[in-house]
Amino acid sequence: MKTIVISAVNLNRGGTLTILRDCLAYLSSLVEEDGNYRVVALVYKKELADFPNIEYIETEWPKKLWINRLWYEYISMNKISKEIGTIYLWLSLHDTTPNVVAERRAVYCHNPFPFYKWKWRELLFAPKIVLFALLSKFIYQKNIHQNDFVVVQQQWIKEAFKRLFHLSKEKVIIALPDVPNIEELSYDNVQIAKKEYTFVYAASANSHKNFEILCEAATILNKEGLMNFKVYLTIGRKENKYAAWLNKSWGTDNPSLQFVGFQDKESLFKLYANSNSLIFPSKIETWGLPISEFSAYDRPMLLADLPYAHETAAGAKQVAFFDPDSPEVLAAQMKRLIQGDVSFLDSVPDIQREAPITHSWAELFDILLEKEGK
Repeated sequence: MKTIVISAVNLNRGGTLTILRDCLAYLSSLVEEDGNYRVVALVYKKELADFPNIEYIETEWPKKLWINRLWYEYISMNKISKEIGTIYLWLSLHDTTPNVVAERRAVYCHNPFPFYKWKWRELLFAPKIVLFALLSKFIYQKNIHQNDFVVVQQQWIKEAFKRLFHLSKEKVIIALPDVPNIEELSYDNVQIAKKEYTFVYAASANSHKNFEILCEAATILNKEGLMNFKVYLTIGRKENKYAAWLNKSWGTDNPSLQFVGFQDKESLFKLYANSNSLIFPSKIETWGLPISEFSAYDRPMLLADLPYAHETAAGAKQVAFFDPDSPEVLAAQMKRLIQGDVSFLDSVPDIQREAPITHSWAELFDILLEKEGK
């Protein structure tokens, strides 16, 4: 029997938790079909990703302090790996490469912060993001060459990792995320007919998501006398210091800005279905899932002119890119859409990706479990 260990003690919300759930859901079915595998998951709480055929080791204390997290990664996990017994594959789902004993090892890197250019004002309301941007290169680098494979989601990150950490192209797997087709969405792609033009930006209230450019652009349009539009932002007004700053700076004086708060999947797709256009100004992403989700509706998208957005939007037909530091350019593009001008939109060419590439967890584990890694 081959033992697979998934370490994910730091994944407890958002897109990374979805990665954990999807991974364990696949492995649960794998054990059901093939009794030759044993799966052990190191998680924050079992209830966050509870599946049959999985053995769980729960731990909450690494979340309290960074020093606790590092101690757990490089000291405690080594002891745990020896207690589990002979391990065939250890897959770390949270960027770091723990010090463990296993025949094969792999790390899933989903944070692009080594490449994030932060602003000084973020020290006031997002010091953890600034600190992570400063330290993430070193966090990634620790033990990275002890892995048989490094898993990323996009070609641009693969190229960056190859340069930054001197990894071979065969060692870096591009694992494309699973995104819904229009047939899978809860709401049909119907024609929208309304007096107000509607934009949507789906993201969490983190400073690198760059909500302020949208707020500034909406304010520019209001000052020009353009009021027949709404911008729906999936954040609250006071959920953290960044959201409170946005609300204080723009939320009380701009009727076009709608702070609608967190949206579950059903509510989010309903919001997509009732929006004319997506705006995605985030300054750093490993993928940018809302771009893929909204692409299914074949409606206009205004995206940050950055590598991740070009790659995620590949194949989309109605796209324009803007400088994520220029609210004036974004406002001009929004104005054209509000006035019915789509002549500036264009299709996005496909991206040439370098093998190995996977399109599902089944394909990824085929490589992790069977191919020679070194």
